[in-house]
Amino acid sequence: MTDPADKRSARDRILAAANDLFYREGIRAIGIDTVIERAGVAKMSLYRAFPSKDDLVAAFLDMRDRMYWDWWDTVVARYPDDPLRQLRGLFEAVGRRTSDPQYRGCPFVNTSVEFPDPNHPARAVLARHFAELRRRLTLLAEAIGLAEPAPLVDQLMVLLEGAYSICATMGAAAPSASVARAADILIQAHLSPNLSRPA
Repeated sequence: MTDPADKRSARDRILAAANDLFYREGIRAIGIDTVIERAGVAKMSLYRAFPSKDDLVAAFLDMRDRMYWDWWDTVVARYPDDPLRQLRGLFEAVGRRTSDPQYRGCPFVNTSVEFPDPNHPARAVLARHFAELRRRLTLLAEAIGLAEPAPLVDQLMVLLEGAYSICATMGAAAPSASVARAADILIQAHLSPNLSRPA
Protein backbone atom coordinates (compact mmCIF):
# COMPACT_ATOMS: atom_id res chain seq x y z
CA MET A 1 0.00 0.00 0.00
CA THR A 2 1.08 3.55 -0.62
CA ASP A 3 2.10 5.49 2.45
CA PRO A 4 -0.40 8.40 2.83
CA ALA A 5 2.59 10.67 3.42
CA ASP A 6 3.70 9.97 -0.16
CA LYS A 7 0.57 11.69 -1.44
CA ARG A 8 1.55 14.98 0.10
CA SER A 9 3.21 17.57 -2.11
CA ALA A 10 6.97 17.97 -1.92
CA ARG A 11 6.41 21.36 -0.31
CA ASP A 12 4.21 19.89 2.41
CA ARG A 13 6.71 17.12 3.10
CA ILE A 14 9.55 19.62 3.33
CA LEU A 15 7.56 21.81 5.72
CA ALA A 16 6.61 18.83 7.88
CA ALA A 17 10.25 17.77 8.10
CA ALA A 18 11.42 21.30 8.85
CA ASN A 19 8.72 21.73 11.47
CA ASP A 20 9.88 18.67 13.38
CA LEU A 21 13.62 19.23 12.98
CA PHE A 22 13.68 22.98 13.57
CA TYR A 23 11.48 22.72 16.64
CA ARG A 24 13.30 19.81 18.27
CA GLU A 25 16.89 20.64 17.31
CA GLY A 26 16.98 24.36 16.60
CA ILE A 27 17.05 26.06 13.23
CA ARG A 28 20.75 26.84 12.96
CA ALA A 29 21.64 23.29 14.00
CA ILE A 30 19.77 21.81 11.03
CA GLY A 31 21.14 22.05 7.51
CA ILE A 32 19.17 21.93 4.29
CA ASP A 33 20.54 18.46 3.49
CA THR A 34 19.07 17.10 6.73
CA VAL A 35 15.64 18.52 5.86
CA ILE A 36 15.87 17.05 2.35
CA GLU A 37 16.78 13.62 3.71
CA ARG A 38 13.97 13.65 6.26
CA ALA A 39 11.42 14.85 3.68
CA GLY A 40 12.53 12.30 1.09
CA VAL A 41 12.69 14.83 -1.74
CA ALA A 42 15.29 15.98 -4.24
CA LYS A 43 17.29 19.09 -3.49
CA MET A 44 15.80 20.79 -6.54
CA SER A 45 12.31 20.21 -5.09
CA LEU A 46 13.28 22.09 -1.97
CA TYR A 47 14.72 25.03 -3.85
CA ARG A 48 11.71 25.22 -6.13
CA ALA A 49 9.48 25.55 -3.07
CA PHE A 50 11.85 27.63 -0.94
CA PRO A 51 14.58 29.60 -2.74
CA SER A 52 16.65 29.83 0.45
CA LYS A 53 16.81 28.46 3.97
CA ASP A 54 15.59 31.86 5.19
CA ASP A 55 12.42 31.38 3.13
CA LEU A 56 11.98 27.93 4.66
CA VAL A 57 12.40 29.38 8.16
CA ALA A 58 9.72 32.01 7.47
CA ALA A 59 7.38 29.33 6.10
CA PHE A 60 8.03 27.17 9.18
CA LEU A 61 7.02 30.08 11.40
CA ASP A 62 3.92 30.75 9.31
CA MET A 63 2.97 27.12 9.82
CA ARG A 64 3.56 27.32 13.59
CA ASP A 65 1.54 30.53 13.67
CA ARG A 66 -1.46 28.80 12.09
CA MET A 67 -1.05 25.85 14.46
CA TYR A 68 -0.96 28.17 17.46
CA TRP A 69 -4.14 30.02 16.56
CA ASP A 70 -5.92 26.75 15.76
CA TRP A 71 -4.98 25.61 19.27
CA TRP A 72 -6.14 28.94 20.75
CA ASP A 73 -9.48 28.83 18.92
CA THR A 74 -10.08 25.26 20.09
CA VAL A 75 -9.49 26.26 23.72
CA VAL A 76 -11.73 29.36 23.71
CA ALA A 77 -14.48 27.49 21.83
CA ARG A 78 -14.97 25.31 24.92
CA TYR A 79 -16.36 28.32 26.79
CA PRO A 80 -18.68 30.19 24.41
CA ASP A 81 -19.86 33.62 25.52
CA ASP A 82 -17.73 33.48 28.68
CA PRO A 83 -14.60 35.59 28.12
CA LEU A 84 -13.44 35.26 31.73
CA ARG A 85 -13.53 31.47 31.51
CA GLN A 86 -11.87 31.66 28.10
CA LEU A 87 -8.96 33.59 29.60
CA ARG A 88 -8.65 31.14 32.45
CA GLY A 89 -8.98 28.22 30.07
CA LEU A 90 -6.15 29.52 27.91
CA PHE A 91 -3.74 29.70 30.82
CA GLU A 92 -4.84 26.30 32.13
CA ALA A 93 -4.09 24.90 28.68
CA VAL A 94 -0.71 26.67 28.65
CA GLY A 95 0.11 25.03 31.97
CA ARG A 96 -0.66 21.60 30.55
CA ARG A 97 1.12 22.31 27.30
CA THR A 98 4.34 23.52 28.91
CA SER A 99 4.39 20.62 31.39
CA ASP A 100 4.50 18.08 28.55
CA PRO A 101 7.93 16.37 28.47
CA GLN A 102 7.94 16.78 24.66
CA TYR A 103 7.55 20.55 24.89
CA ARG A 104 10.62 22.35 23.58
CA GLY A 105 9.63 25.93 24.31
CA CYS A 106 7.90 28.56 22.25
CA PRO A 107 9.04 28.30 18.61
CA PHE A 108 8.58 32.06 18.19
CA VAL A 109 10.77 32.93 21.17
CA ASN A 110 13.29 30.27 20.16
CA THR A 111 13.51 31.69 16.66
CA SER A 112 13.79 35.27 17.87
CA VAL A 113 16.86 34.24 19.89
CA GLU A 114 18.43 32.46 16.91
CA PHE A 115 17.74 35.32 14.47
CA PRO A 116 18.16 38.71 16.16
CA ASP A 117 18.66 40.56 12.85
CA PRO A 118 15.53 42.74 12.41
CA ASN A 119 15.80 42.33 8.62
CA HIS A 120 15.63 38.55 8.65
CA PRO A 121 12.40 37.28 7.00
CA ALA A 122 11.49 35.45 10.20
CA ARG A 123 11.20 38.72 12.10
CA ALA A 124 8.19 39.87 10.07
CA VAL A 125 6.35 36.64 10.96
CA LEU A 126 7.31 37.06 14.62
CA ALA A 127 6.04 40.64 14.64
CA ARG A 128 2.69 39.57 13.17
CA HIS A 129 2.36 36.73 15.66
CA PHE A 130 2.94 38.86 18.74
CA ALA A 131 0.74 41.66 17.41
CA GLU A 132 -2.06 39.11 16.99
CA LEU A 133 -1.43 37.78 20.49
CA ARG A 134 -1.77 41.28 21.91
CA ARG A 135 -4.92 41.91 19.86
CA ARG A 136 -6.61 38.72 21.04
CA LEU A 137 -5.72 39.25 24.67
CA THR A 138 -6.96 42.84 24.43
CA LEU A 139 -10.32 41.69 23.07
CA LEU A 140 -10.70 39.24 25.94
CA ALA A 141 -9.67 41.84 28.52
CA GLU A 142 -12.24 44.27 27.11
CA ALA A 143 -14.88 41.55 27.07
CA ILE A 144 -14.46 40.90 30.80
CA GLY A 145 -15.21 44.56 31.43
CA LEU A 146 -11.88 46.34 31.62
CA ALA A 147 -12.02 49.89 30.33
CA GLU A 148 -8.22 50.02 30.34
CA PRO A 149 -7.10 46.58 29.18
CA ALA A 150 -3.48 47.42 28.32
CA PRO A 151 -1.94 46.92 31.80
CA LEU A 152 -3.48 43.46 32.19
CA VAL A 153 -2.58 42.52 28.62
CA ASP A 154 1.05 43.53 29.21
CA GLN A 155 1.21 41.45 32.38
CA LEU A 156 -0.44 38.41 30.79
CA MET A 157 1.97 38.54 27.86
CA VAL A 158 4.93 38.58 30.23
CA LEU A 159 3.41 35.68 32.17
CA LEU A 160 2.65 33.72 29.03
CA GLU A 161 6.08 34.10 27.50
CA GLY A 162 7.68 33.40 30.88
CA ALA A 163 5.82 30.08 31.08
CA TYR A 164 6.90 29.20 27.55
CA SER A 165 10.53 30.10 28.21
CA ILE A 166 11.10 28.64 31.67
CA CYS A 167 10.20 25.12 30.65
CA ALA A 168 12.84 25.27 27.91
CA THR A 169 15.51 26.09 30.48
CA MET A 170 14.34 24.03 33.47
CA GLY A 171 12.57 21.13 31.80
CA ALA A 172 10.43 18.94 34.06
CA ALA A 173 11.47 20.98 37.12
CA ALA A 174 9.91 24.16 35.70
CA PRO A 175 7.00 25.61 37.71
CA SER A 176 5.05 26.37 34.53
CA ALA A 177 1.99 24.45 35.74
CA SER A 178 1.33 27.32 38.16
CA VAL A 179 0.80 29.77 35.29
CA ALA A 180 -3.00 29.43 35.45
CA ARG A 181 -3.11 30.41 39.11
CA ALA A 182 -0.79 33.35 38.49
CA ALA A 183 -2.98 34.53 35.59
CA ASP A 184 -6.08 34.25 37.74
CA ILE A 185 -4.50 36.43 40.44
CA LEU A 186 -3.66 39.10 37.86
CA ILE A 187 -7.11 38.99 36.27
CA GLN A 188 -8.91 39.22 39.60
CA ALA A 189 -6.69 42.09 40.70
CA HIS A 190 -7.65 44.08 37.60
CA LEU A 191 -11.31 43.25 38.02
CA SER A 192 -11.31 44.41 41.64
CA PRO A 193 -12.96 47.83 42.12
CA ASN A 194 -10.39 48.45 44.86
CA LEU A 195 -7.43 48.04 42.56
CA SER A 196 -5.02 50.75 43.57
CA ARG A 197 -3.72 52.93 40.76
CA PRO A 198 -0.68 55.20 40.77
CA ALA A 199 -1.50 58.86 41.31
